[in-house]
Amino acid sequence: MLTLPDSLRDAFKDPLGPVTTDADELLAAAAETAAAHAEPTADDPTVSEAPIVAVGDVVTYHLCAAGRVPDVAVIDGKTEREAVGEEIEAALADPAVRRVAVRNPAASLSAELLSALATAVADDEPVWIEVTGEEDLATLPAILAAPDGASVVYGQPGEGMVRVPVTSETRAEARELFEALDGDVDAAYDALGVDPDDG
Repeated sequence: MLTLPDSLRDAFKDPLGPVTTDADELLAAAAETAAAHAEPTADDPTVSEAPIVAVGDVVTYHLCAAGRVPDVAVIDGKTEREAVGEEIEAALADPAVRRVAVRNPAASLSAELLSALATAVADDEPVWIEVTGEEDLATLPAILAAPDGASVVYGQPGEGMVRVPVTSETRAEARELFEALDGDVDAAYDALGVDPDDG
């Protein structure tokens, strides 16, 4: 549905947020972001925590090891184009988490992946999306689909984990990159269930 043009490859090398190797520190920052955007209601003054979306097997592994199962995870069994190690593979084989299988070619975003992300973000229970292909570009639609106060976490090769707090500002940055991809952007927004005019 959408593909990454060669001219944009450099734009994706810079992290979209702070880089850390400390999962506990990252989770504390995610909780702060969630609390800052919480909107208590009369029915439920204790608003549930905003979701954490993990893109990548290693990031998902580190969050789970720190005691936080991501609400949404997008995994492909690889890290830096190589198969993940047995320890990570075993740790991510949690039978309690609902899984959805999708196909998504390298340097692309398929309608299947976008639709699965929209459904997973809206689900109250954790949903992990298992990709045949690559999940490298899934960070952008994850930021667009997640609510304010959520955190999208992905790996920065050789550096650590990047946490993107979902705000109107980070969503605008993600939207700019998303719309610069080649393909039918309007249909991609439809598959993601996102109105591009919403801040």
